[in-house]
Amino acid sequence: MRSFSLLQEAIIPYIATLITQLTQKLLAVSKNPSKPHFNHYMFEAICLSIRITCKANPAAVVNFEEALFLAFTEILQNDVQEFIPYVFQVMSLLLETHKNDIPSSYMALFPHLLQPVLWERTGNIPALVRLLQAFLERGSNTIASAAADKIPGLLGVFQKLIASKANDHQGFYLLNSIIEHMPPESVDQYRKQIFILLFQRLQNSKTTKFIKSFLVFINLYCIKYGALALQEIFDGIQPKMFGMVLEKIIIPEIQKVSGNVEKKICAVGITKLLTECPPMMDTEYTKLWTPLLQSLIGLFELPEDDTIPDEEHFIDIEDTPGYQTAFSQLAFAGKKEHDPVGQMVNNPKIHLAQSLHKLSTACPGRVPSMVSTSLNAEALQYLQGYLQAASCDTALNCIFLIG
Repeated sequence: MRSFSLLQEAIIPYIATLITQLTQKLLAVSKNPSKPHFNHYMFEAICLSIRITCKANPAAVVNFEEALFLAFTEILQNDVQEFIPYVFQVMSLLLETHKNDIPSSYMALFPHLLQPVLWERTGNIPALVRLLQAFLERGSNTIASAAADKIPGLLGVFQKLIASKANDHQGFYLLNSIIEHMPPESVDQYRKQIFILLFQRLQNSKTTKFIKSFLVFINLYCIKYGALALQEIFDGIQPKMFGMVLEKIIIPEIQKVSGNVEKKICAVGITKLLTECPPMMDTEYTKLWTPLLQSLIGLFELPEDDTIPDEEHFIDIEDTPGYQTAFSQLAFAGKKEHDPVGQMVNNPKIHLAQSLHKLSTACPGRVPSMVSTSLNAEALQYLQGYLQAASCDTALNCIFLIG
């Protein structure tokens, strides 16, 4: 592994021989995987071979699949528990290297990934979620058309994961990929039930980790389907629930969100709620408009709230009897950080300023009066800075300055 890492593209001429040797070693040690360090670095070396070669020639991914899939099939069929999480990570790396639709060899495997027995082993879960995310990213249309009956299976996995305090974040990773990549019409009939499941978990066992993931999800949903769709689905579950979510969860808890991409998703989603949701301007929800704006400016400017309630410091022992293979992350199979709003919004502060400017033009006089009378002085100053940086030197900005 160290040699490959140091030599980089200098090893490309020898990869065909090297990968043959590595595959033979893989098959041999899979019969008795008794040396965990050896096994780990063998898989790291395989990942490096793929990364280095496919960086220079992405089409070479097919050669790796031809070399490795026979061994992988044997490992999966023989249920070599120690190797299965590694195999899923390498398969994720291979699948993510493809530029076009999912090859049929992967689609043949897809139904087997939803088998409950695989998800019973905690060591499989992170690698399986990563692999399903790769399927959704590369072939959501194929899954929607060729495997429409598998969407309930995907959602069944999500339901199992969010019921667990240890794995609920993995459930949200999967759900976010479904919302981001699947065609909306293939998910329509399940949307309300998804939210009901999330609210049941909130009611039964709310944790800081769950809240943070929930906030990212609802804002991603808002970005994908629109602010009005988010308000309607909440109020469709229970009248005035949208207001309760704003007041009890989004406004007081948004400061807990961590991670640059996660904060950006929340910032863009909240901006949509402020500027693209008519009920926020002309119903009882209007009283929450300024507190929501205040909380968004706080997300931009205040330190992250990393406090955790005392009762959450005790780790729950989940019901997983017997020996469980631990998950070992392969460094060279690592997934690139994905920003679902990267193409749409570069700077969320500028985006807020531009969106407020547009809203102010559509509702003359409303926005400046709400901002200048209710926003605190410090937040107002920050907002003026965003407007100036966005070159929104309009009547809106002038009123802020006077206010």
